Amino acid sequence: MLITNAKIFTMEGRPIENGWLETQNGIIKALGEGAAALFDGEIYDAQGGILTPGLIDAHTHLGIVEDSLDFEGDDTNEDTDPATPQLSAADGINPLDRCFDDALSAGVTTVVTGPGSANPIGGRLVAMKTYGRRIDNMILKNPVAIKFALGENPKGAYHVNHEMPVTRMATAAIIRENLYKARKYLEKLDNSQLDEDVDEPDFDYKCEALLPLLRREIQAHFHAHRADDIFTAMRLAREFELDYVIIHGTDGHIISDELVQDHVRVLSGPFLCDRCKPELHNQTPKSPGIMSHAGIDVAIITDHPVVPIEYLTLCAAIAVKNGMDYEQALRAVTINPAVMVRLDERVGSLKAGKDADFAIFNGDPLTLSTKVSYVAVNGKRVK
Repeated sequence: MLITNAKIFTMEGRPIENGWLETQNGIIKALGEGAAALFDGEIYDAQGGILTPGLIDAHTHLGIVEDSLDFEGDDTNEDTDPATPQLSAADGINPLDRCFDDALSAGVTTVVTGPGSANPIGGRLVAMKTYGRRIDNMILKNPVAIKFALGENPKGAYHVNHEMPVTRMATAAIIRENLYKARKYLEKLDNSQLDEDVDEPDFDYKCEALLPLLRREIQAHFHAHRADDIFTAMRLAREFELDYVIIHGTDGHIISDELVQDHVRVLSGPFLCDRCKPELHNQTPKSPGIMSHAGIDVAIITDHPVVPIEYLTLCAAIAVKNGMDYEQALRAVTINPAVMVRLDERVGSLKAGKDADFAIFNGDPLTLSTKVSYVAVNGKRVK
């Protein structure tokens, strides 16, 4: 496939004003400016449209909270146990949920999705493409992270049952206890492999699920809104040497100097919604711009279905309206999330060798009236 006559935002450098892009076997083969070489295959004329990498939403509950359903389609929280790292989002996602089609219609081709934030340790998140019928064929990385939650959500979920945790102290203690157990489990496992006289520890599925995290093979994604909860996440991550990002970071703009000092990355949002609980008191669409200007790595998220995933570019546009640089806002829904969640070898920018995931817009991608005219996932046109 050859795309011609497009303004290409590669996210690898300056835009290509009149560009072309060639794909082969689901991968970007080449791209350039001006007239493409003779091509013996299907050609699509973008007619001056804007071509971007497929958009990325790095924090959603897409497919695990199904559209138009209540409890029967909601697999977000196993709120019968506050520590469930062994749960795999891949076992709860319905890729035939119609919101995947909504995502594609908006040019969103990659998401991170999985458990919600009722549990201090919620389970394993998956990074996946938004096109397909069988999740096993849609996965980019599984797991990509373990979901942790701090603040009001765990307190509220367990307070009604008079169970631990009902305080922030207990929430952190549950996380810390399970990470300590997993670290001891890992030490015993390593020792047993070094010394044949040392027995392996008894199999523990929760500890097994946390081993890739302790080995820094996957990330910790900390749900945290309030400044003190963000600092707790940072403290836990330091204690266990975790590769981590902050999800939401509602108060992030207030403590941006502290975050940049510790090189904290923030998946910012949602902010196209109401302040439905006390810890959202400081919620503002100015936040991603303030953090970005301070030098913090920022991505913009919808937290679908809190904000429907098809409004990801609208969220980025609102961030621009409230002070974020245009280029940084576009990066916040493409290359930034890819880098932040360690998927940038395959997605997030347009470069030879990367997955051929892209969208063509008939105007400015961050303008409300702009429509998506073409979407490709792995080189196949899906819209």
